[in-house]
Amino acid sequence: MNVVALNGSARKDGNTAILLNIVLDELQKEGIQTELIQLAGQSINGCRACYKCFQNKDRRCAVKKDILNDLLEKMESVDGILLGSPTYFSDVSAGMRAFIERCGFVARANDYMLKRKVGASVVAVRRAGAIPAFNSMNLFLHYMQMVMPGASYWSIGIGRDPGDVLKDEEGIATMKALGENMAWLMKKLA
Repeated sequence: MNVVALNGSARKDGNTAILLNIVLDELQKEGIQTELIQLAGQSINGCRACYKCFQNKDRRCAVKKDILNDLLEKMESVDGILLGSPTYFSDVSAGMRAFIERCGFVARANDYMLKRKVGASVVAVRRAGAIPAFNSMNLFLHYMQMVMPGASYWSIGIGRDPGDVLKDEEGIATMKALGENMAWLMKKLA
């Protein structure tokens, strides 16, 4: 079994990556292979609404100038998908929003190609606005017909500067519970 995590932060190895890695560590303890892909430094634009994905039905986006098709291929090959974003103005980052739009259209055009995979999301937040970001990613996972595990609380970690989320004991415990529950769910579905 394997899981790919997408870090939607513009800051590589910041708080969002730290939270994702805590979840991934729990999955690794359960023998699940993991990979973290960081969108920082990558160019990914929003959907152009060309609807070529509905015409072509080739499980790919017609826009080939960025990493989305590589991400789609990776996501298709794994059992679980973990999304992470910092909170930017009470929602996900622009990179995560572009990913959701483009991936969502392609997946929907191809019979919901991610359905029944296990999916979860985590959010890094400085102070407030995490719930709309959390909802944006979870609504995407739900719409893609993915199966979502719960955690001991909403999967949110609080911190501003890189590393600050490590001071959020409840956030760390929540990420560990999410990893444990994701591993359990994946094994039950296998």
